Formats: sequence, C-alpha cells, structure tokens
Amino acid sequence: MSELLLHSSSDHHSDIDHFGDMHLSSGSDTPLHPDAFALNDDEKVERISHHFAKIMDLLGLDLSDDSLRGTPRRVAKMYVNEIFRGLNPAHKPVVTTFDNKYQYRKLVIERNIPLQSTCEHHFQPIFGVAHVAYIPNGRVVGLSKLNRIVDFFARRPQVQERLTMQIAEELQRVLGTDDVAVYIDAKHMCVQARGIEHHGASTITAEYAGKFLNDNTKREFLHAIGMPMPA
Repeated sequence: MSELLLHSSSDHHSDIDHFGDMHLSSGSDTPLHPDAFALNDDEKVERISHHFAKIMDLLGLDLSDDSLRGTPRRVAKMYVNEIFRGLNPAHKPVVTTFDNKYQYRKLVIERNIPLQSTCEHHFQPIFGVAHVAYIPNGRVVGLSKLNRIVDFFARRPQVQERLTMQIAEELQRVLGTDDVAVYIDAKHMCVQARGIEHHGASTITAEYAGKFLNDNTKREFLHAIGMPMPA
C-alpha cells in the first residue's frame, strides 16, 4: 500500500511539473482563493516573513548572520508591497477618461512600456516590453494610465498569455470599446536561469479585438511597433 501511495504521489508531482512547463492557463482571471484578502498587507508581511525564514533554515542558511537576519522580512515586504502588489485590488489604478472632443478616430499606440512580472510556475522574473493600442470611441485616456494598467496586472504571479488577456480586457472596460490591441515580448528567467537555460529566448503574445482583427488595422499597429505582419 505504501509503495502504491508513493507512486501515486510521485505521479501527481510529475503531472504538476509537466503542466507547469506546458504553460497552461486556467483563464483570464488570476486564480485566488475566496479569503485572499482576509489579511491586510501588514499581516501578510508578518506571516510571509515567518514562513520564508523557515525556508531559509531548511536550505541550511544561518539566520543569525548579520547579512541574512533581515532577509525574511525584506522578502516579505518585497512580495506584498512591490512585485505582487497587483494582487490587491486596492492598488488598481483609477483611470479617468475624457470626452474625445477632437473626434480623433485613428490608432493611439503606447510603445515599449517596461514590463516586469513573475512566472507563477517557478516564481522567476519576467522582463520585457508591452505595446498597447486602441481606437477611440467617445472617450480617450491619459497615456500614463495605459502604462499603469500594464504594470498593475504584471505585478502578480503570471502566465504571459493571461497577462496579455487581462490588459486587453481592462482596456476594453475602461475605454468602452472593443477596439484594442496588446502585444508583449518578454524574457522568462524560468527559461534562462533553469531548465533549458537558453539565454536570449523571448516569448511573444498578442491579443487583438474589434477593428484590430481587420488585417489592415493590425498591419498598421504592427508596423508602428516595428513588428512584421504574420504570414
């Protein structure tokens, strides 16, 4: 019986690793359990600090050393207040739109938005750029808000495919139009620093909706960001 259980457990962990490497995503919503916000940020910092100290101890590190003593709390604060702050809806940017008084009906493109995220399968960094575009309907938005939307959804454990969809859906929501495009080109440290260890490889994902499904509009967008039109 114990051998059977051990085999089943081993198969389970093997399946989890396999699915993670396949980069599967469960949809456009970040997977959160129902009581994800039962604790405030300060409480989360305290608990994460405690658990990270246990991880460091299991790795054999001496937490009495001056250099390591403060690491658990530094990591906890970094997780909650910085690299995963996009998990908390309280940090979602408030986006104010304005009447399109000049009746501009062509593409608005924000290129080369710096993107920093974290792979949810190995908690390794993702670095790259996002290009976003929309065609104004009755409303326009301040350009910096496009950057803030990208940053908000990037600052959480992510799969790049889901991140691309989340940005596009939020743009559609705040702008009141289907006519949006999102293009992300990013490097994953889970590819470069572990596993295959291929430096320089990058991942491209794109989401087109509304008028961007038209080849001419898509071509105009891709040309503006310096990318070729797919064959």
